[in-house]
Amino acid sequence: MYQTFFKSVSLSLAALFFCSTNVFCMEQDPLPSWNEGAVKSAIIRFVEEATEEKGANYIAPAARIATFDQDGTLWVEKPLYPQWYFTVERLGDLASSPFSKFTKFVKNILNKIRMTPDVSKQELTHLLAVIDEDTSIEGFHDVVGKWLANSSHPDFKRPFTSLIYQPMLEALKLFQNNGFKTYIVSGGGQEFIRAYAEDFYQIPPEWVIGSAVKVKYENSDGKIDLKRTPSILYVNEKEGKPEAINLIIGRKPVVAFGNSDGDRQMLEQTWANKGLAVLIHHDDQLREYAYDSDSFIGKLTEEFMEEAKERNYQVVSMKEDWHLLFPWQLALP
Repeated sequence: MYQTFFKSVSLSLAALFFCSTNVFCMEQDPLPSWNEGAVKSAIIRFVEEATEEKGANYIAPAARIATFDQDGTLWVEKPLYPQWYFTVERLGDLASSPFSKFTKFVKNILNKIRMTPDVSKQELTHLLAVIDEDTSIEGFHDVVGKWLANSSHPDFKRPFTSLIYQPMLEALKLFQNNGFKTYIVSGGGQEFIRAYAEDFYQIPPEWVIGSAVKVKYENSDGKIDLKRTPSILYVNEKEGKPEAINLIIGRKPVVAFGNSDGDRQMLEQTWANKGLAVLIHHDDQLREYAYDSDSFIGKLTEEFMEEAKERNYQVVSMKEDWHLLFPWQLALP
């Protein structure tokens, strides 16, 4: 059932306004959900110049690496990361059966959740690793897919997958259509995102870099599996993002989109590489949420905002720069 759901949502997100070739399209607006302004113009101009072979700012196709944070950048991350809701529901499902993995570490995190949702990505990754220990990669993807097909956001009352930002889908398509390799570089779980990234973002699993757990190889009577273990391989946050980009990609990005202090080093690396660094500011309380320095989810400090302005990052105001937020709003008057 969830596969049919994936397909239908993926088709509903198909762009109506994009070119279908890897040649920049001047005949139509490549970012129709973006309001006219400095940020939209800067993004389009960057792509034009990067793909103009005789231009001074031409970027060879092999070097066209674009990295995108996910939570708060590609889809809604408030009031909690979608992966948190998945983890809590997963715990509820498992609690009804004999389960011996509720270690002291897990119990401490659960107690912390009851007191405050201010739980680190490392704790979230470890908790999910423990409860899904010995699950195959394919089995875990299956669990994530079924959850996405049957879950909804607590405030919007819509599937989480309908809360992907339409302007960011357009930005992804703009770069993809012009020869850029678009990577998700997220603090969220790598296999969690790989379960749906290709259907919803047209980003294949090998271009998803996230917080990861160690896996173990098993051969059971000729049945080959990779099983999840409770050990964390790495947490993909802050300086961990450029480090993981180097480990997995081996090239520095020339485009980076993020929305919080967790993306600071990735944007800094891109800026130092004379690339396009884009910082998304959640300032739209009416249509979504308004938060920055006071938030424990997607914290964006004043220091980082000042740094972004000093370095001429493109700072996106969701309130001012985005005509609409979500794909389903395309059908609204």
